[in-house]
Amino acid sequence: MLDFFFAILAAGAHGAGEAAPMPRETAVAEAAAPAAPVAPAAPPASVSVGQGSVVIGQGTLLEGVPATPAPATAPVAAAPAPAQTPFNMAVVPAGLVAEPQTPSGKFTTAGEIKPILNATKGNWVAVRQYGGKDLLYITHLWSWRCGLSAIAISVNGEAMQNWPLPPCHLEYATPNAILEEDGLPYLSLREGAVESITIQIVYDDLSMDMASFDRSAVLIP
Repeated sequence: MLDFFFAILAAGAHGAGEAAPMPRETAVAEAAAPAAPVAPAAPPASVSVGQGSVVIGQGTLLEGVPATPAPATAPVAAAPAPAQTPFNMAVVPAGLVAEPQTPSGKFTTAGEIKPILNATKGNWVAVRQYGGKDLLYITHLWSWRCGLSAIAISVNGEAMQNWPLPPCHLEYATPNAILEEDGLPYLSLREGAVESITIQIVYDDLSMDMASFDRSAVLIP
């Protein structure tokens, strides 16, 4: 009788320690289940250019600039920000030579236009939303271009690109006038795309200046 009782206890303990086997069909289905697909990254938005020879970001402008994540902890000692972004020498055309600075009376030299552009730096660029596009203007700089040798532009921190200048029309009383054949002094970009702009100019005496703007500071009606 005791042997029979102990046999029943042993059988119960053995049954309690085993997990119920998984049905073969369920195991095969779980093993064969594919991993969840990863969504592809959104393609960059294309950019149309108002002045044909200008290229921004090699022809594309990304869908906005991703926000920089906040650090987990505050840095112990943050390095001071530089007073000014260093000039990008790569966008200065090779072979430039300093032009004579004899005043012309027509604002065709660096010496004549530099005080004006220094005083009107806030007008160097403008952004206007029009026709479902962001129009990025540098009309002000084109209007004093006879004292400039080069202009370069960066949108949203992308690599700087040269923006070719129309010729200076010395045959007219107003050499800085923008004629129809000079092209358009703006870029046409995706609406809402422009968040920040940096402009670098090279005067014809080979001195340089630079300015950066947030969208809100240069947005016009």
